[in-house]
Amino acid sequence: MVSVSLDVLVVNYNTAALLKPMFNALRQTNSADRTRYLVVDNASSDNSLECLANICPEALQVANYKNIGFGRANNQLVEHLQGKYALLLNTDAFIAADTLSMTLEYMEAHPDCGVLGVRLVGREGDLQPSCRYFPTPLNVFIARTGLGRFFPGVKKVDDMAWDHESVRECDWVPGCYYLIRREVIDQIGLFDPRYFLYYEEVDHCKRVKQAGWKVIYYPHTTVVHIGGESAKSVDELNTASRQLPKFQIESELLYFRKHHGLAGLAFHMALVSLGDLILALKALLKGRDWASIQACWQHTKVTWILVRETRLASQPTR
Repeated sequence: MVSVSLDVLVVNYNTAALLKPMFNALRQTNSADRTRYLVVDNASSDNSLECLANICPEALQVANYKNIGFGRANNQLVEHLQGKYALLLNTDAFIAADTLSMTLEYMEAHPDCGVLGVRLVGREGDLQPSCRYFPTPLNVFIARTGLGRFFPGVKKVDDMAWDHESVRECDWVPGCYYLIRREVIDQIGLFDPRYFLYYEEVDHCKRVKQAGWKVIYYPHTTVVHIGGESAKSVDELNTASRQLPKFQIESELLYFRKHHGLAGLAFHMALVSLGDLILALKALLKGRDWASIQACWQHTKVTWILVRETRLASQPTR
């Protein structure tokens, strides 16, 4: 086991019931010799602060008076970092006994690795997307409409066809287990604060790779990720993706404007409108109820409203 210092960063929002099992999993691992816990509570309305004080009194704790979002909350902890590595860990992600040791050993042996993610599975052991390609207006359109067979050369955000048993470089890894070299944070910072929720790690990995570092998927240890627990208490979840639609749409717009420019944003908006038209026609042809067709119109409407409210995706709404 390598002897390195590690800061574990946790953002909590109304997940008091998950804190004990999450910290228990951390403590049962053959962990780094010097591990510190840094926790931000985003104005939880449950008894999270009381639980945290009992479960992990040694943690450095920051209590916000309002929910400032996932990325901004993590950014609050950057000034407190002391370790060679920082691990961003969701409260609904439970590591295996060997996770910390194996991933830290890999990072130590591969100094060009800036960010590392692991194999993610659900409660029942079902494989989750763990090694992903960057989103583009076209591959997002293809994913929404199911028209992938007409675009065989386009890389999907999630390619689940391979065995997921080999180490490989990828575009980005999910933020529920997100191991970062401290040198990377010192060089490019952590998250863009404009993203309230979603796309923080996508944007960060984009900047990590632009700075010359590698983003690596490491499959030889597994993290159980429940997913969507904090979001449940904010708004109704999108049933298919377990994400908050409005926050996801806004972050997507901000990302495309930032990395694809105004032309990329315009292309995305054209594809959004076309995609919803295609989905509405599919629903009509399949004889689905009016609510299914109306949902397509609602998605287009919300997206265009957010384009206006974000001033052409140049600033967040909150």
